Amino acid sequence: MPTSWEIVIGLETHVQLRTASKIFSGASTAFGAAPNTQASVIDLALPGALPVLNRGAVECAIRFGIAVDAAIAPRSIFARKNYFYPDLPKGYQISQYELPVVQGGTLQFPVTPRTGEPYWKTVQLTRAHLEEDAGKSLHEDYQGMSGIDLNRAGTPLLEIVTEPQMRSSAEAVAYARTLHALVVWLGVCDGNMQEGSFRCDANVSVRPAGSTTFGTRVEIKNLNSFRFLQQAIDHEARRQIEWIEDGGTVVQETRLYDPDRDETRAMRSKEDAMDYRYFPDPDLLPLEIAADWVEAVRGQLPELPGAMRERFVRDYGLSAQDAAVLTASRELAAYFERVAGAVADRKAAANWVMGEVCAALNAAEIGIDQCPVPATEVAALISRVADGTVNLKTAKDVFALLWAGEGVSADAVIEAKGLKQISDSGAIEAIVDAVLAANPVAVDEYRAGKQKAFQALVGQAMKATRGKANPQQVNEILRSKLGG
Repeated sequence: MPTSWEIVIGLETHVQLRTASKIFSGASTAFGAAPNTQASVIDLALPGALPVLNRGAVECAIRFGIAVDAAIAPRSIFARKNYFYPDLPKGYQISQYELPVVQGGTLQFPVTPRTGEPYWKTVQLTRAHLEEDAGKSLHEDYQGMSGIDLNRAGTPLLEIVTEPQMRSSAEAVAYARTLHALVVWLGVCDGNMQEGSFRCDANVSVRPAGSTTFGTRVEIKNLNSFRFLQQAIDHEARRQIEWIEDGGTVVQETRLYDPDRDETRAMRSKEDAMDYRYFPDPDLLPLEIAADWVEAVRGQLPELPGAMRERFVRDYGLSAQDAAVLTASRELAAYFERVAGAVADRKAAANWVMGEVCAALNAAEIGIDQCPVPATEVAALISRVADGTVNLKTAKDVFALLWAGEGVSADAVIEAKGLKQISDSGAIEAIVDAVLAANPVAVDEYRAGKQKAFQALVGQAMKATRGKANPQQVNEILRSKLGG
């Protein structure tokens, strides 16, 4: 991105709420059913069918609003958003416009830019409103025609809208990841992006650096992965800059991102609110939320990520960055706490979970809920390093064996494989003597001032013991033998 331009980004995120039935009907929201088997007369907009609001969807909105410190409107209104599309049977979508249920709020998150130091960013939320999803158009296997599946029609959504306060794709992705983690943490969404449970629309514009006037924004629709979100924003910003620098004018429009060609392409001209002819839905009463309902929901909330981060810093002595990593999900935080609760060294617990555990999870592309090594065994490995039973390298080897299913416990693997650390000073001294005798060149190099030669001798001693010698004792005995 040239330094003479600034990107301006706002995100609209459609979060599918985790309810058993749809927002205005009793039809199931389960994913994967045969087409059009989960569409009720209300979803199909048959004459005389009247919507009934799902209380569970409202509670999901309240939970989210409390979590982001937003105002929960005591009275909000459902409106008809009028437009024609084949997968919208009614010819309008029931949504909220002038009076949304959640108003304002903030989300704070860590950003790791491609260059430079990590930092924290706070983004203001404009609103979060309840609405129903549309159906789905199917364009494959229909011999040149399209099919319509209305199973998704009426599925409850919470659309979360930010102010245009993000200035890079890295910030946008960090926001989206944090929002995704939060709605899953709260239990209001399953977070399955492949199934469309969490979809982002990115509003992107560019302006000269230092300008306070917004450029013309382009909306990129239905980005269902964090990687695609970043790529789409980067491409669209480059496209707009090149277009402006060539003398063109950016047109307000809706575009789609093609990941195969890494480009955005025009979908339709961008509508304004007036194009949808919003008006209050006459079939639905205003949604009234009493203060005691909000307080009842507040009392049921789990500890929130921000509060947990502060507790990890305060009680476990972790850095803010480490605490942010360990609270990336509720399950990961719980796993860490099980490890930390069983050992004296909480920093070691954090290092193991962020290091060996997360690295193995990422390599296997699985979540912490599928981790084959229980937290109790990670804690046991930390304890065995602390009491001198094994050294750190051996402990990591034991973890790898446990991950591969070669043993039921850390202690059992250590015993069965004969991995206990050699801490007998006499035995180590004999090994060091043999290493010094076999490596006279390295001895001379060390005495001539080459520190690398010392590490080479340590390596030879550890190799002779198959990594089982106490590294600290090896270092101390070697230095003594070499005269400091």
